[in-house]
Amino acid sequence: MKADLNTLSLQQKASLLTGGGFWSTTAVPEAGIDAIVLSDGPHGVRRQKHGADHLGLEHSEPATCFPPAVAVGSSWDEDVAAKIGAALAKEARALGVDILLGPGVNIKRSPLGGRNFEYYSEDPLLTGRLATAYVKALQAGGVGASVKHFAANDQETDRMVISADVDERTLREIHLPAFERVVTEAGPATVMCAYNRVNGVPASENRRLLTDVLRGEWGYTGAVVSDWGAVRARPTALNAGLDLAMPGPGQYATQALIDAVTAGRVEESAVDRAVERVLALADGARDGAAAPDLDAHHALARELAAECAVLLKNEHGALPLDRPASVLVVGEFATAPRYQGGGSSHVNATRVDVPLEFIEAHAATRGARVTYSRGFDSRDEEGAALREEAVRAAGEAEVAVVFAGNPEAEESEGFDRERIELPPSQVRLIREVAAVAARTVVVLANGGVVSLEGWHDDVDAILEGFLLGQGGGAAIADLLFGEADPSGRLAETIPYRLQDNPTYLSFPGEQGHVRYSEGVMVGYRHYGTVGAPVRYPFGHGLGYTEYDVSDLRVQVDGPAGASVDVTVTNTGSRAGKYVVQVYVSTQAGPVRRPERTLAAFTKVHIDPGQAARVRLELDRRAFAYWDVPLARWVVPEGTYAVQVGENAATVLHEQAVHLEGDGVEPPLSLQANVGEWLAHPVAGPPLRARMGPLMAQGGSPPGDDSDEMRTVASMPMTQILNLTGGAIDGDWLLSLLGASPASDDEQEGTHS
Repeated sequence: MKADLNTLSLQQKASLLTGGGFWSTTAVPEAGIDAIVLSDGPHGVRRQKHGADHLGLEHSEPATCFPPAVAVGSSWDEDVAAKIGAALAKEARALGVDILLGPGVNIKRSPLGGRNFEYYSEDPLLTGRLATAYVKALQAGGVGASVKHFAANDQETDRMVISADVDERTLREIHLPAFERVVTEAGPATVMCAYNRVNGVPASENRRLLTDVLRGEWGYTGAVVSDWGAVRARPTALNAGLDLAMPGPGQYATQALIDAVTAGRVEESAVDRAVERVLALADGARDGAAAPDLDAHHALARELAAECAVLLKNEHGALPLDRPASVLVVGEFATAPRYQGGGSSHVNATRVDVPLEFIEAHAATRGARVTYSRGFDSRDEEGAALREEAVRAAGEAEVAVVFAGNPEAEESEGFDRERIELPPSQVRLIREVAAVAARTVVVLANGGVVSLEGWHDDVDAILEGFLLGQGGGAAIADLLFGEADPSGRLAETIPYRLQDNPTYLSFPGEQGHVRYSEGVMVGYRHYGTVGAPVRYPFGHGLGYTEYDVSDLRVQVDGPAGASVDVTVTNTGSRAGKYVVQVYVSTQAGPVRRPERTLAAFTKVHIDPGQAARVRLELDRRAFAYWDVPLARWVVPEGTYAVQVGENAATVLHEQAVHLEGDGVEPPLSLQANVGEWLAHPVAGPPLRARMGPLMAQGGSPPGDDSDEMRTVASMPMTQILNLTGGAIDGDWLLSLLGASPASDDEQEGTHS
């Protein structure tokens, strides 16, 4: 039964806009309104029936822990994201969950972000496409999504009070596009506002974000929900566009709304609109489903985990392990695996695959002997005895496989990391094992990138697993022994040093503010633009077969679009998956553009000796920048290099194309400099004709490259009008553009 707003009292309506409990909305039984159940769980349902918290401290019902977003990002595969979304819908419905709080689509601006394991990548296109696939599949299964955290919530330090001070172009090009794509293409049931302030305004009270952009520009019709405890002033948040404040019970927030309506500070019509959006959440809810096949979901978690790991290095054919006589497995993560991060997304896994057990099983079929040495204790920084034991054993094994990474205590919601280096005891262990072992393979488990310096050159192979979920242990064994082919690609850059990252001097901020001083130059955009070398670039990843990329053809489609065709041939002896990465490089337009930006991608399976012809479409956003004065996306006329890259640093093929663009000229005012006026196709020629005699001083007018002209070109036009004593008139200049006469502010200072 659909509730009739006209039959609800103001008390009832206001109560519907605050939580009725920690994980549920308010029910109004007398009006036939049931509570909606929400739950954490971007990569697994964290349904809490007994005890409730938002930090992952209390018990939750068993559920499948799928690969977290950090791993899914490295899959570069929308099918992986969609399969997780579909499976989560089945488990959520069986557990009585109507809204799943995910996915997280914030951008990894710093490798120190404590919650980076919950986010996909440092690139908004990659993030947005994976998240959109996830949301579509989740909601097709009858469970609503809650895309989060809107917006610029990219750190944990002071996360509830920090002001993310970010300019408009950076917001539009980096931090909003993933949200925009999910909203406009997948229609998530809810959007979750962040804790932080954005340019001084709390996200929960930010009308420009929640109403002007989200609803006005993007056409969002769903409900905006707060992060748990993010609402400071309930009436102000409602006026800004926030519908549902969580958690509850919310008797004080309810009364604050009632008082605000009575006092005329909140229109009751605004309350009605918010109530309609909250009630609409029930329309998409379905009755509980039968228990899902958890064995099948575990098998799926294992299958998908193998798609996500990234083979960073593989020298001398160290991997796969075909038929080694003996394998030494080192590291406590081989028996106590790291497979997820801490905090609100922490899942009570139905089971956890232990890497050592599956390595032993694979080795047994090959007649290989496996031994194990713990090597380190994450609670004991020194661990000399464990290290010495492992080193002794390494000298007797054909291959040593060292499991290393960050302990969960260093990667969780609520705090940021303090370093990107591995713990010193693990670095020393890797180096000493590699010094005596015939071959050394390192398997990493970490929620954010770690530095490889100090040991990278000592080892033969590095498999970056990130956090792979409950099936990760078996997946790693499958990859090590070649039962699966590594096909992951880095979704974030691995720098040589933390100091090389563009946020090094600004993260995590100070005195209540964090300046997004890197602007649009986030991650690979920065490294490529400044020419800074990195250990491994965005998009890097190896496999067990070889590919040839050829026959690039780019066709211009209209004034601001193109299509790309390229052939990928598997020239090796094994089947595998290849990620086609298309980048655009240009300096067209009046703003500084990154060296290149990801414009399109796809992942294709190719059998040995076979070829795939791949077509990718580049829409206008692939070529556009956000123009601040015009407050819109603009594709300027100019030359664009369409590049197929092995990764963000290695271009395999490129083709230059000329786009007519939008034909939009930048707006000119009398505050613009002379150079901008002279460059204007309409106003420039008559202005040059009038300025020439004034600057000639009895001789020839100065050339464009002269010191005199360069100096004049940098001056604001108002200053020139002043210096010429009326010989050049502001109204005449504006008339050249078809503009109205200059305002008083523009005319000020134009006459001496």
